[in-house]
Amino acid sequence: MTSQSPRIYTYKITFEEVPYYYYGVKKEKHFNEDYWGSPVTNKWCWELYTPKKQILEIFDYSDEGYIEANNVENRLIKPVYNSDKWCLNEHYGGKISLDVRRKTGRIIGKKVGKRNAKRNKELGIAIFSLTKEQLSENGKKGAEKVKKYRLGIFGMTAEQRLDAVKKTNSQRWVCLETGFITTSGALTRYQQKRNIDTKQRKRIK
Repeated sequence: MTSQSPRIYTYKITFEEVPYYYYGVKKEKHFNEDYWGSPVTNKWCWELYTPKKQILEIFDYSDEGYIEANNVENRLIKPVYNSDKWCLNEHYGGKISLDVRRKTGRIIGKKVGKRNAKRNKELGIAIFSLTKEQLSENGKKGAEKVKKYRLGIFGMTAEQRLDAVKKTNSQRWVCLETGFITTSGALTRYQQKRNIDTKQRKRIK
């Protein structure tokens, strides 16, 4: 193994603007692979804020090393799982949150649904039998559920959301490679889409 060999490591993702965090394990395909975690339900946080990654521990690049890394990840998550509102992890050691179970169920349902969607549309049944007003009403009910169960940004207080948005929108960052100027989160997405190192930035306001 050389200094440029792929690695297995545990990591922690934090965000510049808010105190959310996320633990994970990565088995690289090549050294220093660009990787920022694989959230499911809480992907919104990566899209809205600026993620930073800290490598916590590196393990042998083997099956045993990967098992050990996952055990360490479980030990990191267990004390804060479902108890710390800032922890974004939705599962550990076989335990899966209700949000992820709902997500998995939707994926399975989608595969089955594809086979029936065309037939339903042709026959004008199921969702295709609803009016625009009914579809709009269903959408409102879905939004109310998100608020009720305090998912995503609804897990924050109004003051926290307002402060986070104000802070984020007031900052301006410049890409040191292209000169593009925007907010921190938007610049992260801009650089990632162009395979630009997200460290190549500077705050100008």
